[in-house]
Amino acid sequence: MNRPRPTIKDVAAQAGVSKAAVSLAFNNKPGVSETTRARIIETARAMGWEPHLSARSLTTGSGAVGLAIRRPSRQLGLEPFYMEFISGMESVLTERGGALLLRLVRDADEEIRLQRHWWKSGQIAGSVLVDFQQDDPRVPELARIGLPAVAVAHPSLAGPFAALWTDDGTAVGDAVRYLAALGHRTIARVGGSARLGHSVIRSTAFATAVAGLGLPEGRQMATDFSGAAGARATRTLLASAVRPTAVIYDNDLMAVAGLSVAAEMGLRVPADVSLLAWDDSQLCRLTHPTLSAMSHDIHAFGSDAARALYAVLGGARAVSHQAATPVLTPRGSTAPPAR
Repeated sequence: MNRPRPTIKDVAAQAGVSKAAVSLAFNNKPGVSETTRARIIETARAMGWEPHLSARSLTTGSGAVGLAIRRPSRQLGLEPFYMEFISGMESVLTERGGALLLRLVRDADEEIRLQRHWWKSGQIAGSVLVDFQQDDPRVPELARIGLPAVAVAHPSLAGPFAALWTDDGTAVGDAVRYLAALGHRTIARVGGSARLGHSVIRSTAFATAVAGLGLPEGRQMATDFSGAAGARATRTLLASAVRPTAVIYDNDLMAVAGLSVAAEMGLRVPADVSLLAWDDSQLCRLTHPTLSAMSHDIHAFGSDAARALYAVLGGARAVSHQAATPVLTPRGSTAPPAR
């Protein structure tokens, strides 16, 4: 017969203290002497009891980190970027005894209300903020309430928050120059929402790179990052009077959809059109042909974001820093255009 699991009440009775004293000891709070703290912890270990991590984090804010993402739940499950990013965050949270509060929201206003509730109610110690827009309304509102946070965004968008970002402008330029070196003259881009800060940076860098190489102005199409939107944009591009011979996608999900559309329209990849994905993931290595990509260690990016937030929570000043720039990984989906 299984013995019942010991409770905080059992530990308190065995150690000869109150339940409040046990809580103070395990949360490293003042109110108990070091001798008493050591006795409580030793008693708990001997009994096989430890505080419930999620309950402690949610009630004290000592280890819970907030993350709100503006994506439909169905799309989030298909998008490799956030799955890898969250995995990277979790690897650090597990090391630190923390927990992640994840919520999907519809817009910035809903996220502001959510973050304010999390912070005011003590459910989180701080947040990692993502998907920044130009003049993002979250910045003044969350800074005003004193929320400790790290912004996954270029410093120009992050306001007073510590920023963590990749040099998307340089990466886009590298992608365009690579395709031009293969001989492509008509290059298009399928991007994310035009309201997102990193989309604006990539769009500007794309136009600058194309113009700098003396190429015709490349067509750029904004989407919501979904496979369906990527497929629609690809059909539009490949059915146009001046069909691009190469297309750059802002994520791997849209690039995979683009590969399917090319086959649907009777076009060969890369003989008739070259395709280049962003971020890179297992998806890019499972297609036929395999997708060339601007590779980025997203797991490490998520880990870096969590560590940066813990540094802020530890009292460090908001120090922004740049993560590794995405690098080109050529595979089977890019080649010189057909003569």
